[in-house]
Amino acid sequence: MSRIGLKVIEVPAGVTVTKDGENITVKGPKGELTRHFSPVIEMHEEGNLINFTRNSESDRAMHGTMRANLNNMILGVTEGFKKTLDLIGVGYRAQLKGKILVLNVGYSHPVEMEIPEGITVEVPSNTNITISGISKQQVGQFAAEIRDVRPPEPYKGKGIRYTDEYVRRKEGKTGK
Repeated sequence: MSRIGLKVIEVPAGVTVTKDGENITVKGPKGELTRHFSPVIEMHEEGNLINFTRNSESDRAMHGTMRANLNNMILGVTEGFKKTLDLIGVGYRAQLKGKILVLNVGYSHPVEMEIPEGITVEVPSNTNITISGISKQQVGQFAAEIRDVRPPEPYKGKGIRYTDEYVRRKEGKTGK
């Protein structure tokens, strides 16, 4: 039994959830999100409460996934999502040039990344990047792409990491 799928979603005031065939659209104060949902899971609305039911036991994973996706859509249009990254290393820095994020992270050339639509990137200092938006998937994907430019290494700890990420350090070689 899916425990997450059985939880009821409470829709806050100012948010509308509409179902059009297999697509569900959520509109809120920060924007609008549309997503395709599987027809094997049924959505039931009662006032401002939404719950999901499934027909067979083989759809357990999809049951919880659909409920979590809709809940994330509602959170996104009301509060939004945010990820912060830190650049750790001598000379590592980031800067914003219009819709392009420029990273200097120890390569012979600066790495330029185009910021996707629906994502807001801020660089409060040279070594911090803040990514925000209404789609949890887009924010997490772009943060992961930035991190993949120079992932943190375990010996010196240099690289791009999430602010709350812990990098386990290794001792290195011990010669005689």
